[in-house]
Amino acid sequence: MADAKILATIEKSGTEQLQISISEYKGKSYLNMRIFYTTDDGATWLPTKKGVTFTPDQLDLLSDAIEEAKKEFMSEE
Repeated sequence: MADAKILATIEKSGTEQLQISISEYKGKSYLNMRIFYTTDDGATWLPTKKGVTFTPDQLDLLSDAIEEAKKEFMSEE
């Protein structure tokens, strides 16, 4: 697998973070959202099995769902 391009990192705790990245596998590109953990104070981050992978043709559906969530959350304020 080629090196992933990290788009965003969301801290979950001192030892866990959600990494959102684009990577390539067998010649195809994917968007990955995966929980990573550290045991050395953040010097090294390792992937867990907790995560989800999207193909490029699923991104519009994901984007629509995020936009809908944003509208819902804004209406609660």
